[in-house]
Amino acid sequence: PAAVTMGPFLASLCLLGSVLHTAAQCDLSTSEFTRQGDYLMGGLFDLYHVGSPIPHHRPEAIDCTSQSFLLPNYRRFQLMRFSMEEINNSSDLLPGVSLGYEIFDICSDLQSFPGVLKQISVNGSVRPWAGSSASQSKVVGVVGPFSSTQALTVAPLFMVDFISMVSYGASSSVFSSNENFPSFLRTVHPNKEVINVIIRILQHFNWRWAAFLNSDNDFGIDGRNLFIQGIKDTDICLAYTENLNMLTDFTQTFQQINLQKINVIIVFAPKMFVEALINSAIKLNISDKVWIADDGWSLNKNLPKKEGIRRIGTVIGVSQPVVTIPAFDDFIFSSKSQKQCEEREEQPFCNQACKCGYLSAEEITSADPTFSFPVYSAVYAITHALHKVLQCGAGSCNRSVTVHPHMVLAELKKSNFTLLNTTIRFNEYGDPKFGSYSIVFWNDKGFPEEVGFFHYFPATKFYINGTKIQWFQNGEVPTSLCSTECLEGYIKKLNGIHKCCFTCEVCPMGTFVNSTADPYSCLPCEKHQWSTAGSTSCLPRTVEWVPFTDPAAVVILAGACLLVALTAAMCVLFAVNYNTPVVRSAGGPMCFLILGCLSLCSISVFFYFERPTEAFCILRFMPSLLFYAVCLACFAVRSFQIVIIFKIAAKFPRVHSWWMKYHGQWLVISMTFVLQAVVIVIGFSSNPPLPYTRFVSYPDKIILGCDVNLNMASTSSFLLLLLCILCFTFSYMGKDLPKNYNEAKAITFCLLLLILTWIIFATAFMLYHGKYIHTLNALAVLSSAYCFLLWYFLPKCYIIIFQPHKNTQKYFQGLIQDYTKTISQ
Repeated sequence: PAAVTMGPFLASLCLLGSVLHTAAQCDLSTSEFTRQGDYLMGGLFDLYHVGSPIPHHRPEAIDCTSQSFLLPNYRRFQLMRFSMEEINNSSDLLPGVSLGYEIFDICSDLQSFPGVLKQISVNGSVRPWAGSSASQSKVVGVVGPFSSTQALTVAPLFMVDFISMVSYGASSSVFSSNENFPSFLRTVHPNKEVINVIIRILQHFNWRWAAFLNSDNDFGIDGRNLFIQGIKDTDICLAYTENLNMLTDFTQTFQQINLQKINVIIVFAPKMFVEALINSAIKLNISDKVWIADDGWSLNKNLPKKEGIRRIGTVIGVSQPVVTIPAFDDFIFSSKSQKQCEEREEQPFCNQACKCGYLSAEEITSADPTFSFPVYSAVYAITHALHKVLQCGAGSCNRSVTVHPHMVLAELKKSNFTLLNTTIRFNEYGDPKFGSYSIVFWNDKGFPEEVGFFHYFPATKFYINGTKIQWFQNGEVPTSLCSTECLEGYIKKLNGIHKCCFTCEVCPMGTFVNSTADPYSCLPCEKHQWSTAGSTSCLPRTVEWVPFTDPAAVVILAGACLLVALTAAMCVLFAVNYNTPVVRSAGGPMCFLILGCLSLCSISVFFYFERPTEAFCILRFMPSLLFYAVCLACFAVRSFQIVIIFKIAAKFPRVHSWWMKYHGQWLVISMTFVLQAVVIVIGFSSNPPLPYTRFVSYPDKIILGCDVNLNMASTSSFLLLLLCILCFTFSYMGKDLPKNYNEAKAITFCLLLLILTWIIFATAFMLYHGKYIHTLNALAVLSSAYCFLLWYFLPKCYIIIFQPHKNTQKYFQGLIQDYTKTISQ
């Protein structure tokens, strides 16, 4: 349906163009724009350019010669003519076949339809999809146009009948679409690849804060969108962007750039916008900037020689390599030597005119050579396709073949030929699979100097020789950063919307920053790792425990062995003197039980050292809890017995009788042992003490220890505390008993030492959490045993050995008699 409605519209436009052609004026022979031949190739070149929008109500052609003349474009126009002459003068590509051309000046983006309609017309009319005869257009292919906007305007007209259109300058990414532009190809790389090179330049010099100024057309807007997309996953930020046109207020533009301290300016725009921008920069004394040029103006011939250009800073550009076209200069000099204008009765068709007779051959050949090879390769690509369609070879072509546009297009897409040592091929989107980019610098001699390159084929390769670039900052590479890069170990805290603007904060202890993966977060270390403040990685923690070889461990273990030896010696001494008053007053047979339990308590000390295991943890607590409870029970009943003998027996004879009859002391000791054993067995069975790793005490260490169930430990400890209280109470009641029978004083003193020992340990446990806390625990257990051994049993041993006269029955009876007299008084 769209084709049906488009046909009359196109036909009417063609008719309009035919009417308008008589109004056009020309100063040159039409031979510059047309040449007869067996097959015609179309050409669309903007020799003139409409500088400002012209109000229009109809798509009628304007007089291009009244607009601004573009010398580089005229050079490309002549390059197409030269290519056609070179092909016709050769017998290799189209032997026996002449190739003509029809070129139009497409000076306006929106008012160039008549020339385009003339190219696609057949016998003066346009009838798309009207049959095989109608599909034989006048041209086999079209070279051009140059700009993306021009191509977008006229390309749909050529796409209707699949007329091959090979552009030498339209680089907008929209053309890489086979659905919308099935017969569009180009010999210039799309904007995406130019932008990619620009981004690589920014990354090479670590420029992260840049402005992007682009023309307000399809070319510039496409470049800006690609730049924004290309820097998405990089450290580059787009600080400022603006669409440029001939009405742009450059003063305000540069004020914004200076206000944001932007030192790198990317300019992605055609020549006329760039010249206006650079002239304004010179006039406004804009200085010390880095300017990055796209391939459209990086090889500009006039700007590098302009007065004051050095003040604005350093200009680096991405350009197409300058390829010398053999014999082209000779062609220009030969053409200019001929008569330039001939009077004819017939006037040329619209926009086939040029007021360029004043140009010398030197001016043309010295113009900006950019896009020369794309024009040259575009002409040869269409010619090679026609060569395939006509089945040319062996000095002749098959002229009986009816050439349809789609046939040329099919062969064009399969292009694979060598031109000036370059293999010409296209990918599936019609983009070139050949070529590279040069990186140039505008030197102080006034011309672009190559300082690097970017190769696409056969492999990607990027290189810049920065030593060749003359920087404006005393030879040093200028910087362009919103914020200075953070030091190692610092994270970036964003200020505003730009990731390049931030403050730096140091990562605290126990965290680190991975600048490559995430420069904005402090990552916590693993449990088994640690780090100091401002770290970029974590270190393994040192796992600590006290080995048997530790000096403190050796001393404590020696003390435990000494305690066992002393208890054994005391047992022997007490056994030899078993029937003496001192041994009996100390407890008699109970002494051996106490000494044995003290020895068994010391077994726990040996399991506080080396790497803790489950068995070590159980044996660390069980012997001390169980056998020390028996010791305290023995001293409690011993204190109670003394009180009974001297104070309760007379007042409560029945209690004394029951106690003696049923051996109350042994009953209490047995019950204590059984109760403590049951509590320990139940607690250790349900939740035994297990090895644990303490991470919180020290950031750089892991302390190994044993985790104790609080319920079990509190129950056992409560029983010990209760025994201490009873023992202390009974011993305090007997503090005034006879001297040699006053065991209560010794027990009270031992208990005070015991309580003081564990208070000291509890204080140390709360304040210190290092590996030696277990050594202190072992020392507390050993000290608890020594309290009774030294202050209860050792004095008895001293009397037995060194004061035997006090270890007699007579001496003890005397003490009891003195105590009785004292009580009776």
